[in-house]
Amino acid sequence: MLQLGDGLACCSAVFVAVLLVSRSAVWPAAVTASLYVLVATFRFPQVPAGRAQQVLRPSRLSAGVSVIAHRGGGHDAPENTIAAIREASQNGAAAVELDLEFTADGVPVLMHDETVDRTTNGSGALSKLRFSELSQLDAAAKHRLSDKFRGAKIPTLHEAVEECIKLQLIIYFDVKGHPDEAATALKKLYEKHPVLYNSSIVCSFEPKVIYRMRQADPAVVTALTHRPWSLSHFGDGTPRFSSLWKKSFYQVLDVLLDWAHHHVLWNLCGVSAFLVQKNFVSIDYVQYWANRGVEVVAWTTNSAVEKQYFQSLLKINYITDSLKEDCSPHY
Repeated sequence: MLQLGDGLACCSAVFVAVLLVSRSAVWPAAVTASLYVLVATFRFPQVPAGRAQQVLRPSRLSAGVSVIAHRGGGHDAPENTIAAIREASQNGAAAVELDLEFTADGVPVLMHDETVDRTTNGSGALSKLRFSELSQLDAAAKHRLSDKFRGAKIPTLHEAVEECIKLQLIIYFDVKGHPDEAATALKKLYEKHPVLYNSSIVCSFEPKVIYRMRQADPAVVTALTHRPWSLSHFGDGTPRFSSLWKKSFYQVLDVLLDWAHHHVLWNLCGVSAFLVQKNFVSIDYVQYWANRGVEVVAWTTNSAVEKQYFQSLLKINYITDSLKEDCSPHY
């Protein structure tokens, strides 16, 4: 069933909203009861806590906290490449966060952006390029250490996973979209490599992606990713829209999304972790999720002071662009 606190908050909000419109207690009661039954019926339970802990808190970690290399550690090596995965392992990462996207011919590959312009010597939308075209690009062309990693390729999802398994790295699959395609590709991957059930987690900003993944394979450990004000502002905090009405409209949507993430969507999807932008993480926030059996993972943590705070005081996993030095965030 729903967590009592979240169920009451959700039902109370719906009841009041419908009551304001209908001015009658009958319709609010009916709608609220229907919503509760719907969510309770179609929600996915969390995977067993013991198995989620194997992924989020591997017993081999002496500090008990996983340091996760963002995009494989995009500051230390070209992001989302085999070179980055190897570099992260050498630098002491317990896990790597890898972005899943698809080429024009449906090949699952590692790529964060919708285009190849920012990270490679190529140009164009990923959805318009076939894998044979991607394989010709230099994924290190725009990196600060391009000379050291010259010739790095955009890897397929399968190549990256096999490398992570070989290096015994936990994998955080960050799914950018394409719920059906991603669920199908990942399900096949889990069937081929059962070790992934205890060494990986599927994450996304989009609840539909996580829900579809749980439908395809309920045994997979999953997480929702969240950044407050993400609809109205970019990652660096600048507004997405100059128009006042658009800015206001999307800020309202942000409030609703934030409420839904914290009271409904996490429960509907049955997630085991909640990945949240570092500036919004506190002791109380970690406790809020701990009461629901959910681990908090902070991102993106790029200074020694922040890392010490999350590791020693909050004792939570964190995602970083570099395991070697302080650096600016990679949006």
